[in-house]
Amino acid sequence: MLPELIPVMDLMGGCVVHAKRGDRQAYQPLQSSRVAGCAPDAVADALIALTSARRLYIADLDAIRGQASHAAVVGELARRHPEVEIWLDAGFVDAEAALAVCLASGVRPVLGSESLTDPAAFRLLAEAGLPAVLSLDHRNGQFMGAAWLQDPAVWPERVIAMELARVGSGEGPALDLMRRLSASRPDVQWVAAGGVRGADDLAVLAREGVAAVLVASALHDGRLP
Repeated sequence: MLPELIPVMDLMGGCVVHAKRGDRQAYQPLQSSRVAGCAPDAVADALIALTSARRLYIADLDAIRGQASHAAVVGELARRHPEVEIWLDAGFVDAEAALAVCLASGVRPVLGSESLTDPAAFRLLAEAGLPAVLSLDHRNGQFMGAAWLQDPAVWPERVIAMELARVGSGEGPALDLMRRLSASRPDVQWVAAGGVRGADDLAVLAREGVAAVLVASALHDGRLP
């Protein structure tokens, strides 16, 4: 069975942008073969229709960079697609920050290792009925985040293996990273992120036991039909 496809939307300045290699300053408004323009509602509609997605991953890049938040946009998308579970990475540093954004709209918080500072966040969010997804962020194989997050014992049941240098690169997934992380916690539901080019990569990741894959570029340029 192939991994679940989770479409990705990167929000910056009120529109969806094309993420490439984690160089956020250089991201440009999305140009897609699947949808005209870069309005968040239109892009979300197109991606969900194309993939019959049960989940949608949103990165609020402005919030991650400590600038304006797209919380209102995300809340509207959650109301627009109540059948889809939205995963939101908005640079949350602790449980309080995640609850302030996610609780009202019912979206699932993604705690990125590059931002998270509070070791109690996973427990507090689970107690509040919002179990978090952890994104173990890497750039060129180098871990981004506090040392305590590299302890497999603290990882929740869903973890993203994120290689920012592969995002939008068309170079294929970071298999070595995926294998190293999953060997530490084979019981985790692993989500691969960065570099997926098409169906062949999905087949390889399926053999590695990956549960789901975050995908954007390969959907927009038609490599994934």
